[in-house]
Amino acid sequence: MQYDTSPSEFSETPIPSPNRKFVFIGIAAFAAVALVVCCIGIVGIAYWQTDGFAALTTSATETPTRVARVNATPTNAPNIKPTAPPPASTPGTAPTKKPPPTETPEPTATPAPIPKIKSPKMNSPEFGAQAFLWWRPETADRDLGLARAAGFTWVKQSFSWRDIEGAKKGAFDWSNADRAIQLANAKGIDILARMDNAPEWAAPGCFNAAKKTMGPAKNQQDWVDFLKAFVTRYKGRVRAIEIWNEPNLAREWCNRPPNPTEYATLLKISYQTIKAIDPNIMIISAGMTPTTRNDDQAMPDALYIERMYTAMGNKSDGYFDVLGVHAPGFKAPPEMSPDDVGKNPTYNNNEGAAGRIYSFRHVEDIRKIMVAKGDSAKQIAILEFGWTMDPIHPEYSWFKVDEQTHGKYVEGAYQYAKKNWAPWIGAMFVIYFANPDWTKDNEEYWWSITDPEGNPRAAYIRVKALPK
Repeated sequence: MQYDTSPSEFSETPIPSPNRKFVFIGIAAFAAVALVVCCIGIVGIAYWQTDGFAALTTSATETPTRVARVNATPTNAPNIKPTAPPPASTPGTAPTKKPPPTETPEPTATPAPIPKIKSPKMNSPEFGAQAFLWWRPETADRDLGLARAAGFTWVKQSFSWRDIEGAKKGAFDWSNADRAIQLANAKGIDILARMDNAPEWAAPGCFNAAKKTMGPAKNQQDWVDFLKAFVTRYKGRVRAIEIWNEPNLAREWCNRPPNPTEYATLLKISYQTIKAIDPNIMIISAGMTPTTRNDDQAMPDALYIERMYTAMGNKSDGYFDVLGVHAPGFKAPPEMSPDDVGKNPTYNNNEGAAGRIYSFRHVEDIRKIMVAKGDSAKQIAILEFGWTMDPIHPEYSWFKVDEQTHGKYVEGAYQYAKKNWAPWIGAMFVIYFANPDWTKDNEEYWWSITDPEGNPRAAYIRVKALPK
């Protein structure tokens, strides 16, 4: 590399040679003095940064601080501080990069007030939606704002056991759960916590993200201990807990055949554990997948619930407060009866009378079971419902609708339930506020009432306009 040897733009006039010796001596002396002054300044600054000067002028009875103290938190309120997410362990999530450390720690967020206790009897219906508040605080806050603006009073959020106590027993990471609950409490939105998905140490070989498989704990005491820790930490902050998800599918039950008796046992011990700590939490049984398949991989939801009641001795007290169901509408409009769907090949997937399950009103079939078992006093919560616009995935595209029809049907479902299912219908959770990481390749993308950027779709706009 060649340096530029041309004269500087700011070159000075040359010094006459007779005076050069004295000039050089003067420059050297000046430089020495400047160096001493700089050193003294550096030492002084360092001493200031270590509060040395403050120590000299502060009484021994005082404790100087340069960071404001956070008010003491209530006994039942967790200290909630946003943190970067760990690597994703469930499908459809993507963690963000961890921010670099700073010299001054971020202050702990002041917890939102504990929500007031609400009646266990829900309005018919109450408006809810499934959301994804876990990894990204910025989109979590955005979606909760959208929910509140549209009149939704509930969000359903998954609190995956493996994402909280995944490394080993007793090693809890509450950071994402704290933030999700803090944000919802601050917005005044009730939380339905879906609890499932055991970590590898508790359920070896059950979890497979690609195949969407999971399973319960091998040792039930591990599950009980996790529930105790969760409910103790969030006492008063979570309105309802759903115990597991779709256990009528083998893939949700560690690839074992669906077993209503085993699930009833899990439901009972969960109920006892939770209520002993927080008797005000509403316990909701798992929503089942509507299916006509009946083998070692799946059991029809109505049959599963029948057998679950048998395992409970036909008495649900001590097992659940509210029965959970899933109610996808498939291709049929929300007001179409299961009988009519079963007679029409366009809607029943050419499965004849068994295809009556392909209707939103299949909920009425489940309600008949409750009434027959003497359980008419308890409500039903629809934990998932909706329609899809999916043109890509063949297993869903046969019952796709266009966006405007999608919006009309979601709106109509709430209207039909309000008119025909009061007082036994409770909260209804439409799917979904879209996960910000979904693309068109994710089948869930096509069910959502917003897009991943938070832009409302027709369904959101229609629900927002409904009287609440």
